[in-house]
Amino acid sequence: MKKIKAVLFDLDGTLFHHLPSSGEIFVEHIRSLGLQICEADRLRAEHWVHYYFAHSPEIQADSKTFGNDSNGFWVNFTQRRLSAFGVGSTQSAELAPHVSDHMSKVYRPKIHVPEDAHTLLKFLQESGYLLGMVSNREAPYREEMQKLKMDCYFQFFLAGGEINSFKPDALIFERALELAGTSAQETMYVGDNYFADIVGSQRAGMMPVLYDPISLFPDAACAVIKSFAEIPALLK
Repeated sequence: MKKIKAVLFDLDGTLFHHLPSSGEIFVEHIRSLGLQICEADRLRAEHWVHYYFAHSPEIQADSKTFGNDSNGFWVNFTQRRLSAFGVGSTQSAELAPHVSDHMSKVYRPKIHVPEDAHTLLKFLQESGYLLGMVSNREAPYREEMQKLKMDCYFQFFLAGGEINSFKPDALIFERALELAGTSAQETMYVGDNYFADIVGSQRAGMMPVLYDPISLFPDAACAVIKSFAEIPALLK
């Protein structure tokens, strides 16, 4: 096995967090409406959200169906999300417009970059690893990273929308390897979404590492970390 030369990171949910999470606000609100949501329901729904946003067939179909109708898209997403919690189809359809409207009005999260992420990135940079960022975002985000003072660590930033390829598609990982100038066997990929980050990077032949601090994917067939402090040991 070749020595790792490059470490590539996902952005949202990995190095970049929204606090509180949308899941927390969503659960809080639907509980206030009288729905009984247990921990198993919460984890199942969060698992589904990860699947949906991993360029799933469902989100691709919904994007075509709703086009520029963002309100329609989010109402539909909310209905799907309620179903993932175990809410019946009729009640999900009835509640979706209200819950979606509530989320759009009250959900104003703060951006948070874990402190141990900065520590890790500085360590990797000083240790000579090439660092890159690969996201399923539609648009470039370098300026956002500059504002967060994270751009100094990375050699490149890649958004799926720039090349019309989204994780877990092969093309986005192949393009990332081109930008890194390393082989797949020399490249580690760190992300929080099993369906997008791990499945995709495994297919590309990279070394996948799942960032999973809440044990959302307990059966993941790859290296799993709960904090960034665990990554240096995986590079030895």
